[in-house]
Amino acid sequence: MTIRQDVPKCDVLPVLCQSCDARCHGLCGALELNQLVALAKASSRHSVPPGTELVGDAEAIETYSNLLSGVVKLTKGLADGRQQIVGLQFAPDFLGRPFKSESEINAEAATEVSLCSFPKAAIERMMREAPALEHRLLKQTLMELDEAREWMVTLGRKTAVEKVASFLFLIARNIDPTTDTSKESATFDLPLTRADIADFLGLTVETVSRQLTKLRTNGVIRINNNRHVVVDSVSRLQRCSGTWACSDT
Repeated sequence: MTIRQDVPKCDVLPVLCQSCDARCHGLCGALELNQLVALAKASSRHSVPPGTELVGDAEAIETYSNLLSGVVKLTKGLADGRQQIVGLQFAPDFLGRPFKSESEINAEAATEVSLCSFPKAAIERMMREAPALEHRLLKQTLMELDEAREWMVTLGRKTAVEKVASFLFLIARNIDPTTDTSKESATFDLPLTRADIADFLGLTVETVSRQLTKLRTNGVIRINNNRHVVVDSVSRLQRCSGTWACSDT
């Protein structure tokens, strides 16, 4: 699994941005102070509940957003109504598709989500004025491409238990942007339902439940209240995802 690499922390931030982790670690970290202030003036923060559509398929693109907290589910639909989950986004990911007038994907809040949104025209103008911003966006896009290729391997070659472990490892390392990725333990609530996890992994709901039970029985994870997951050893979970052989240590 590819894990997003943290970028260096910002030393100086305008007052409007001091409490925003995404300003340093996300796309806005590439901006100069005056550019950051200008963008902040055009920005608005808001929170939305789970299940809210953030971007609709074939919808005109008018705004972009930084994801401040929560998990966003990306889906592609077919003409007959079927859909496939094609990705997840975590803070401080950039939500939106620059240089297109119409969206080709559906984005939905999988959990409660906090966003910092800004007009499309503002961010695209700033991209032209700030090469570092365009470079950061390209870098993030290429990282998403790498992650998509890794996920193709997960879907095409891994066993059912490796797929479920890969999903849990992805969540453990990305769901909280303030988490120290060097820590050996992690706790989180599953951001997707069993049905959505099955859709994302190309498995049945029953298979997902069996593999979660298997990982719990083997002591790789603990599950409380059906959704709260505790991982005592993230490195062991990673081994179970197919990186190495899953062992008891």
